[in-house]
Amino acid sequence: MGLIHIDLFTTLDGVAQAPGGPDEDTENDFAFGGWQAPLIDPVVGAQIWEGMQGMDALLLGRRTYDIFAAYWPNQQGDIADLFNRLPKYVASRHALNPAWARSSLLGENTVDAVHELKQRHDEVHVIGSLDFVQTLLAEKLFDRLTLWVHPIVLGEGKKIFEYGTVPTNLRLLEPVVASPKGSLLVRYERLDGTPAVGDMDVVDREH
Repeated sequence: MGLIHIDLFTTLDGVAQAPGGPDEDTENDFAFGGWQAPLIDPVVGAQIWEGMQGMDALLLGRRTYDIFAAYWPNQQGDIADLFNRLPKYVASRHALNPAWARSSLLGENTVDAVHELKQRHDEVHVIGSLDFVQTLLAEKLFDRLTLWVHPIVLGEGKKIFEYGTVPTNLRLLEPVVASPKGSLLVRYERLDGTPAVGDMDVVDREH
């Protein structure tokens, strides 16, 4: 069975709204669109490309799909070639831009549709798509969570763990890597069950 990867750029306070540009998502008068641009460096760029190796499908929310569909078909390069040839599944009830080949709508039942994708593909990546990610988190419909945590605090904007997030166990897959500009690459896998609790007094006595 395949894996569902969520790949997100975030600030230290968990904001993931509109990292790519001023007009990406201005909902709620968000004033910091494009906050990631000054913090990108070659290390992060290489990490992003390396993380795409093995990807065989994209799963996107509607806003991210529209941004990608307007941009990537007209671009050249490794990422453009990859995105343009991959099958793309979109969480939306509205018709898609027919100009971006191999695009189709996700089934109406999100849970069943995502499980079907896992039967069909090995590595499905959800990039951005923050509103749709809330559904995946709430339903535990993901297997891997990759975050690039940037050294800024915004104090406003949509956050990764916002509405509907349920208690979930995660395991760090590899050591955290810092880029020259201070961004941290953190990769997790989702584990079964819910977080345990304990008593720190007991822990202290045992150690």
